Amino acid sequence: MHYANRIFRDRSDAGRRLGQRLVERKLGGEIFVLGLPRGGIPVACEAAQAIGAPVDVLVVRKLGAPFNPELALGSIASGGVTVLNPWILEQLGLDEQDLAPIAEREQRELERREQLYRGGRTLPDLSGKVVVLVDDGAATGATMHAGVEAVKALESKRVIVALPTCSREAARRLEAAADEVIVLYMPDPYFAVGASYEVFDQVSDGEVTDWLARAARTAGRVAGGDA
Repeated sequence: MHYANRIFRDRSDAGRRLGQRLVERKLGGEIFVLGLPRGGIPVACEAAQAIGAPVDVLVVRKLGAPFNPELALGSIASGGVTVLNPWILEQLGLDEQDLAPIAEREQRELERREQLYRGGRTLPDLSGKVVVLVDDGAATGATMHAGVEAVKALESKRVIVALPTCSREAARRLEAAADEVIVLYMPDPYFAVGASYEVFDQVSDGEVTDWLARAARTAGRVAGGDA
């Protein structure tokens, strides 16, 4: 399928433009940026550099339907947070017991990624901070919703969702969960996150760690770790 509205060159471009919007918003307070891996990390690192804020990773895993892994039945996030889509589960005739093997598998992957990306570091202290949660886009909002709930549990002052692109459905869902939602581009109808990008290659684990390492060098540190 051909998409006419590819307005971002790549994730770096999207992150720089998102960062500029955050600068214009003049958020105030002590700001901390968290990116959702994998695709949200390049966006988050560029945005964090634009506003001069520290950046780190928040691991969130989608719970995909057994017959269609891209269909989000819910998500899990660092800190033991689980967010489900009850209306989708009801439509499919599934319950939490049906999700158990999927959740177990995704929990193992979440732990693997946390060890790889964070190297044993704990989540930073977010209490009293303005936390900006960043991804490369959101179609349903399920993954980002889990991220919002995880950050709320860490007693942050405010949770702001910042996305280059998302669907109207996702925006409504996230507006009900977060303190503020900032979106650069919200096409309707919404086909896919990648439809807004000229280049939307898969981001590897190695690229995630490289982005975070570069951000650490630029900032002098990644919060919670050493330079």
